[in-house]
Amino acid sequence: MKPTTIIQTAAIFGAVAVGIGAFGAHGLKPMLEAAGRLETFETAVKYHFYHSLALFGLGSLALIKPEWNKLGLSYWGFTLGIMIFSGSLYVLCLSGITWLGAVTPLGGVAFILGWIGLFWGGYSKK
Repeated sequence: MKPTTIIQTAAIFGAVAVGIGAFGAHGLKPMLEAAGRLETFETAVKYHFYHSLALFGLGSLALIKPEWNKLGLSYWGFTLGIMIFSGSLYVLCLSGITWLGAVTPLGGVAFILGWIGLFWGGYSKK
């Protein structure tokens, strides 16, 4: 995975996290509170933002350490984790489709694989 692609992905996810977070805090707050989903929405935004920052760090690391060429698992783990974990929670909060709660842990597993991929990328070095 090219470092610039990783950084651009981080930038897009970061911008979306800020937008969704602001919209949730201002425009959706009454609806989320009424549904008892404000905390769930905030969790989705937090993990979305944490892993956007992790992607930025990953891209920066890939620029500094090009010999660490096995960081693709980390990229895909973080990317899919944001889409599945945070995405399923966003849809759950906004639609009330409760079966999406069963999908959310798959995003958590993707996040874990992303962190393991970061370890592997630094360990193997080639």
